[in-house]
Formats: sequence, structure tokens, C-alpha cells
Amino acid sequence: MSHPTRRGRARAATEQDIRRTARALLVEQGPEAVTLRAIARELGITAPALYRYYESRDDLVENLRLDVCADLADELADEIADLPDDGTLQLFAICKGFRRWALTHTKEFTLVFASPTGGVGTGAASALRRFGEPFGRIFLAAASRVLATHDIMTPPPDVIPPEIRDDLALFQRELLAVLTESGLDLPAEKLDLGVTYLMIQFWARLYGHVTLEVFGNYPIPVSKPDVLFDSTLADLAREIGLSLD
Repeated sequence: MSHPTRRGRARAATEQDIRRTARALLVEQGPEAVTLRAIARELGITAPALYRYYESRDDLVENLRLDVCADLADELADEIADLPDDGTLQLFAICKGFRRWALTHTKEFTLVFASPTGGVGTGAASALRRFGEPFGRIFLAAASRVLATHDIMTPPPDVIPPEIRDDLALFQRELLAVLTESGLDLPAEKLDLGVTYLMIQFWARLYGHVTLEVFGNYPIPVSKPDVLFDSTLADLAREIGLSLD
């Protein structure tokens, strides 16, 4: 087995220092503070030296985003590690874990889930398309268990707006591909267009609730936000024929 050269070890250590510094700037000051100049200043090197490791600031931020997503996936995996092998319990525990992480990691949440599409990080729509990453796969694995073991209530075909059916069909194919790659056993007929539409609606409501709470934009003061969130999850479950009791 080959061993890293001294130069290789130094490069790895330097990249770790860069990413660690970028993460610290993100947590302390927010996504806008993560610049090559600021990182170089913290490390006592010149900004052009960072181009040895990253092609651009966007390249660095994308790697930082992947680091954040990996940490989130680890937290969510821990969240369900001791739960029974029940898709419903796991799915809604993941939802609660996602909210808890967002409220305690607001800057990281902003980078990954609330930055404008085409700017720093990814927007909500782009984030949803990244379901093939560890974070998305955890949601997808739990959802596939629910679909495999429950007859959930899905909207009839005539409820789905015709204008978005092509988009849903594309998303449906991508989901099936990820399920196959992940070794998740779910019959294709369990993931019809109605289920795909339902999954988009579920994510939109979950993401919207969490985003409003993270940024303090709820339309009224809420003295018991945990109760409101739990009731939202209960409503989502009830609408698709599941129970959280």
C-alpha cells in the first residue's frame, strides 16, 4: 500500500487548515465572511496561495457546503440510531432533528439551505436536488420504508397541475435511480407521480416552517415553538394517512 509523501501530508494538513478556518468564519460571521482574503489573513498566508488548493471561492464554498452536509447527515444518523426499524418513526425523528440542527447551526443552515441559487452555497430548490448526498439519502431511506410498508394517501392524478408533471416525472426518475444506487428495495409502482408530488409538498412545508423559525419570520410571536412544530408534523402525517401516536 502506498503512503502519502511529505508534500502530500503537508497539502492535506493545509487543506484541513483552510476548511477549518472557513468553517470558523462561517459560524462566527456568516457565509459572506467566507472569502479567500479573510481565510488567508487568518492563516497568515497570501490569498493567491489558496489557489493551489481551490480554483475559486465558489470551489472552496462548495467543499465547505459538503463538509456541513456530511456533519448534518451524521447528526441525523445518530438521531435515529436507537429507534426501531420503523420508517414513520425514523422519518419524523429526522424532521425534528433537522429543525433542531437548523436552530443551533443557523449560519450553516443559511449557507446550505437559504443562500440564493447561483450565489453562495445552494438555494432550497438546488438543495432538494441533492438528495443523492448523505443528507438527502437519510430522508429518502426513511421515506422509502414508509412507502414500502404503508398505503399512504396520495393526491389523485387530476389534482396535480399539468404544467409541473414533466418536472415531477424527471424528479421521479432521479429518485428511482438513487434508490437503486443506494440498494433501497422499493417497487417502482410505489413511487408514482402522486407520491412524487406529495414528497415535494412535504419537503416544501417542512423547509418553509424551519426557515421561518430560523430567521424569526413567523407572522406572530410563538411562545411554544416546539408545540407548533410538532402539531405541523402531526398534520403532515395525518394528511397522508399516518399516525405519530
